[in-house]
Amino acid sequence: MDEHPGQVELATLFVAEIERGYRAQKVQAERALDQLDASDWHRTLDDDGNSIAVIVRHLTGNLRSRWTDFLTSDGEKPDRNRDGEFESGRQRKEEMLAAWDEAFAVVFDALAALTPSDLGRSITIRDQPLGVVAAILRNYEHTGHHVGQIVLLAKHWRGAEWRTLSIPKKR
Repeated sequence: MDEHPGQVELATLFVAEIERGYRAQKVQAERALDQLDASDWHRTLDDDGNSIAVIVRHLTGNLRSRWTDFLTSDGEKPDRNRDGEFESGRQRKEEMLAAWDEAFAVVFDALAALTPSDLGRSITIRDQPLGVVAAILRNYEHTGHHVGQIVLLAKHWRGAEWRTLSIPKKR
C-alpha cells in the first residue's frame, strides 16, 4: 500500500475498529460465561453438539494459531491440535479462561503491531495465500460466529435466570 495520508488514515481506522470489535466480542462472551454454573460448560444440546467448553477451546486454539507471528508464519501452526479442541474433555474453567485471555492478548498485540502498509501484504493459512485484510475479516467473522454460539448456549442453559447482554425487552 502506498502510504498516502487518506489511505494511512483509513488503514489506521480499520485496525482500530477491528480491535474494538474483538474487544466487544470478548466482553460479550465473558458476560455470558460469567452466568454459567460449572456443569453448564460441558453440556451439549445433542450427541453431536459442541459444549461451551469445546467452543472456548476451539476459539482459543484458532486465535492463538492465526495471530501468533501473524505476518511471518503460516496461520495454522504445527503445534495446534485442532481436532483435539473438539474432544469433550474436563478441562477446568480457570484453565480455559486463562488460555482465552492469552489468546486474545496475542490478537491485540498483533493488531497493535500492524502498520498501514501491512494491510496490503499477503499471508498464508494452511499453505494458501490470503491478503491481510481478508485474513483479518475471515478471523473476525469466525470469532463472532463462535461468540454467538457461546451466548446462545449460555442463554439456553440459564433459562429464566439469564441476564440479558443488551437492552432488555419491555415487559
